[in-house]
Amino acid sequence: MADTKLNRLAARLRAFPARPGTRFMEVCGTHTVAIRRAGIQKLLPDGVRLVSGPGCPVCVSPDRLIDEAAALARQGAVITSFGDMLRVPGSRTSLDRERAAGADVRAVYSPLDALAVAAASGRETVFLAVGFETTAPAIAAAALKARERRIANFSLLTALRLVPPALAALVAGNTELAGFLLPGHVSAIIGKPAYEFLAERGLPVVIAGFGAAEIVSSLLLLLEMHEEGVQRIVNNYPGVVRDGGNERSRAVMAEVFAPADAEWRGLGTIPLSGLELRPAYADLDARRRFRIVAEAAPARKGCRCGDVLRGRIDPPACPLFNKACRPDSPVGPCMVSSEGSCSAWVLYG
Repeated sequence: MADTKLNRLAARLRAFPARPGTRFMEVCGTHTVAIRRAGIQKLLPDGVRLVSGPGCPVCVSPDRLIDEAAALARQGAVITSFGDMLRVPGSRTSLDRERAAGADVRAVYSPLDALAVAAASGRETVFLAVGFETTAPAIAAAALKARERRIANFSLLTALRLVPPALAALVAGNTELAGFLLPGHVSAIIGKPAYEFLAERGLPVVIAGFGAAEIVSSLLLLLEMHEEGVQRIVNNYPGVVRDGGNERSRAVMAEVFAPADAEWRGLGTIPLSGLELRPAYADLDARRRFRIVAEAAPARKGCRCGDVLRGRIDPPACPLFNKACRPDSPVGPCMVSSEGSCSAWVLYG
């Protein structure tokens, strides 16, 4: 931390007279990695803890999604996905294992890449539509492009999730949280008004960037508001996040998707916390297009990813952490994803 500004901020954070037992949650998986990579957790004043939240889309995707994708792969569909989903274990298998067994499973960088695969191959091609409000507009744009170009062999297996309903469920069941470090990229889409319910519940919240100085300054803002009893939403990432978000992206998302009840790993089913294709786009819905027979298995024993995602425990409290569950042989999705809390703890200590 050679930067002078960062040094000043770090000194202020270390010396802040915080109340013992103060717990803040960093929601975003990118924040989790940035915090641990920079060692920011070591700068916190005595009595203050940061816990991880459900802001890693790979981590919150349920086993059922992988089970369905694997079943489609075995039926002969081309499965396309962001690369970090391929190693995620389902109930009995993963997409990496299905690919090793001969299935056509391809990592792509964007949903438009998946659409190009469908156009070039002529085969039924399914894209795993995973992510939050950040990726949903691009996936919606790919659906519109498929309709415009009349690519009839392209469909979506959706597992899109919305951050605010998950945070509402968290604060309803966890009264120990004193405030939130909010995700910058999601907030660039949804804006400040989406978080008003948190301030109404008496919680200070800060939308933060991802540089070390941005995170430390955001933690200082949280501590100051908490100590002064101020409950408001601060946008500390104004270079990227407009207070009103991105209306155009939200409009594209709303054209193709509608809110629906959704399952979150570790959080259960949360009302209106997911996105499903609207009836006008039902022909792009893989669940309606195919008969998917996915054999589920009981939940894996010992894995406590759900408790990590709720901020109830730190990763080392899981009995499998860095033992049976390691980055080279993950059991739970929090160890699979590069943004998973368990992976960050192993890689950065």
